[in-house]
Amino acid sequence: MSIYLNNAATTWPKPRCVPEAAAEFLARGGGNLGRGTASWRDLATLNMVLDCRIRLAKLFDGCDDGNPRYVTFCSGVTEALNVVFKGFRKSFFSSAPKTVMRVLSTSMEHNAVVRPLRGMEGEGVATEFLECGPDGALDLGLLEEVLMDGKFHLMVLSHASNVCGTIQPLEGIAGLCRGAGLPLVLDSAQTAGILPISASKLGLAALCFTGHKGLMGPQGIGGVVWDPGFASRVAPLVEGGTGSFSHMETQPWEMPDKFEAGTPNLPGIAGLDAALGWLEETEIEGIRERESKIGEYFLERLQKAGGVLYGKPTMEGRLAVFAVDFPLWPPSDRKNTKMWDNGILADELSKRGFETRPGLHCSPLAHKTLGSFPKGSLRVSPGYFNTPEDIDAFFDAVEAVKECRDECTGKN
Repeated sequence: MSIYLNNAATTWPKPRCVPEAAAEFLARGGGNLGRGTASWRDLATLNMVLDCRIRLAKLFDGCDDGNPRYVTFCSGVTEALNVVFKGFRKSFFSSAPKTVMRVLSTSMEHNAVVRPLRGMEGEGVATEFLECGPDGALDLGLLEEVLMDGKFHLMVLSHASNVCGTIQPLEGIAGLCRGAGLPLVLDSAQTAGILPISASKLGLAALCFTGHKGLMGPQGIGGVVWDPGFASRVAPLVEGGTGSFSHMETQPWEMPDKFEAGTPNLPGIAGLDAALGWLEETEIEGIRERESKIGEYFLERLQKAGGVLYGKPTMEGRLAVFAVDFPLWPPSDRKNTKMWDNGILADELSKRGFETRPGLHCSPLAHKTLGSFPKGSLRVSPGYFNTPEDIDAFFDAVEAVKECRDECTGKN
């Protein structure tokens, strides 16, 4: 038996059409992008990539009337964020070399945000991470107060926490950034494909996405949906062949070529295109409703099991991503409040066929905010294909581990 409860890391299983599309591209198509003749193979690749761009522009209601030219493919959200941050920094210092570039973010960010920003701090960049509340949400009043002095040049925000599932008040945050004239970059790793996101209505400077989570695509593909004006302010991070403008010895600034040097992950794009087609048929609203129901049932069972929950206590304002602890001893034994070592618990659950993730989840700032640092937590993240029976089986397994407590923890 194997029950997958680690969808915050990557969704599984994928819709059947996803691996079939990637395999079909490699087996029967396989032409490179813009680097051949007008053969059926080359045109099929061109059409597939364009179709995927169009679907992404439509899904995220991209700026400039959803122009697919403003969709950039990257290896995932981490590369996408680096393309945005470091390309913006490059352009910023070319126009204002003696100015400190100030970036605003939150204390609930993933290391995909934190590490690039920390890495740029020795290169003329100053960062400030606004402290979120104990449930992981950013207070709009605090943001409004901080923005009053107008000292920032960029803000980056994770739409929802990969640790505890808390969804940030994006509309309010985006409204404050628009009012302050501050470009907002969104990390949608946990929400794309689960929550509707309109880049144009929110006025986002850049929406960074990954294909392998809520979008149900394969690993190794993601990208950026740009606001055209902001894209013009960002320099390319990687330069090289684009299959176009071959007479030029410098990187073209025309979109989408500007940010897409080298051969993209074409099998990944084929799989993502198929996944987006599946999403269109299934509809995001239905996915959100189904995952919310399974999340509600998880919370109900967690309460009965005496587990500890970090983040929001109900499904309001959160995803079905749960950071939890379980008492080592029964809740009735009030003298013993020690919690399970999450690594041991995850290992024991894995032996029983349950896939979860213990630790700090590449997000130490978030765990510090939630009060679970440095020990971390056990993350359980059911997805679209999980059932209430999977949740029942999970909590039965937790009880089974508790029954062998002394053996599992190495006590005599």
